Amino acid sequence: MTVDDFRVLTAVELGSRNHEVVPTKLIHQVGGLRSVSATGRCISDLAKLSLISKLRNAKYDGYRLSFSGYDYLALKSMTNRGTVYSVGNIIGVGKESDIYSTSDASGHTKVLKIHRLGRTSFRTVKNNRDYLRNKQTGNWMYLSRLAAEKEHQFMSVLHKNGFYVPTPYDWSRHCILMEWINGLPMRAVKKHRDYKGLYSGLMKFIVQLGNHGLIHCDYNEFNIIIRDEADFGKYESDFVVIDFPQCVSIGHVDAEFYFNRDVEGITTFFAKRFNYRPRDDSSMLDTDGFGEGFRYAKPDFKRDVRRIANLDVEVQASGYSKKKKNEEEEELEGALEGMRNLNVVEEEEEEEESQSEYDESEEESESDDDENERIISAISAGDGNLKMDKFGNYILDE
Repeated sequence: MTVDDFRVLTAVELGSRNHEVVPTKLIHQVGGLRSVSATGRCISDLAKLSLISKLRNAKYDGYRLSFSGYDYLALKSMTNRGTVYSVGNIIGVGKESDIYSTSDASGHTKVLKIHRLGRTSFRTVKNNRDYLRNKQTGNWMYLSRLAAEKEHQFMSVLHKNGFYVPTPYDWSRHCILMEWINGLPMRAVKKHRDYKGLYSGLMKFIVQLGNHGLIHCDYNEFNIIIRDEADFGKYESDFVVIDFPQCVSIGHVDAEFYFNRDVEGITTFFAKRFNYRPRDDSSMLDTDGFGEGFRYAKPDFKRDVRRIANLDVEVQASGYSKKKKNEEEEELEGALEGMRNLNVVEEEEEEEESQSEYDESEEESESDDDENERIISAISAGDGNLKMDKFGNYILDE
């Protein structure tokens, strides 16, 4: 792509803040190219690459930015700064994001997370989430940028304060560049040589986070990475926590509910995966941990959370203050609240589907993983049957 191509693409991005379809005249004015014909050539080239698109039956001549175009703009800024040199394969597809492997000029492997607020996950395609209705594509791109900025802010503050999170390297628009962790998501771990110690460490993390003013709100086996056994003992912790855009303050009106849900997410996983169901033991005096060998089996919000820092105020987490929010913050909070509520709906559905038989839920999870893997393979292979809807949701035509 030429310099002029990127100027025109940036012009479409800027125009998207106020227009779902950016008028061609405005694109030319903002792009600043010398002639209308030069702008037209760039628009034609960008459209061929599917970086912008024309809306059918629009009332005027214009274009709108595609998710691919937004991706290009973000990657361009990162390559200009030297934080990204090459982009590898897609390694994960989440409810509201895509994850890619990348490297810098020195060959150092990193992780690129691309936020895609407003799209549905594979399991929830059938569920028409209320917060998706009547929303413009451009608006979701903008909210994705705000979510990425917020998560980068969370990660930077937590990393600086010694929490077990990936090192954040860079941020641009809806993309975050972070440390590559050698390990697996906890959901993929079948055995662990010290699962009782892991359980206690995960519970202490929840309390430590709360003591600093924050609650994760999506703390489960999908957002915890267990380091490879070869790296055990090399780091202060053998696990790393990811995915922070939904964090709330311990001053949030529903703080105790979200705290308890995070705790239950861990207890449920360990009961199913390791058949580990610790109980309170009043004969034990040690309260610097949770589970067997400690006084308490799991954390309690009122008993264990004691504020020692104000990270929620520093990052302006949801619920940290009753001050009036601006329109941007209200829209982003509405989207993130939808994500938090989606977590509740999914958990309730999973509980109903697998009342007593964990094997059935394992089969369902594996089926979802298989579908995700097929889509990831199709993306990597450049499968022509793979399409993306206006929310950035991948669809396989079978």
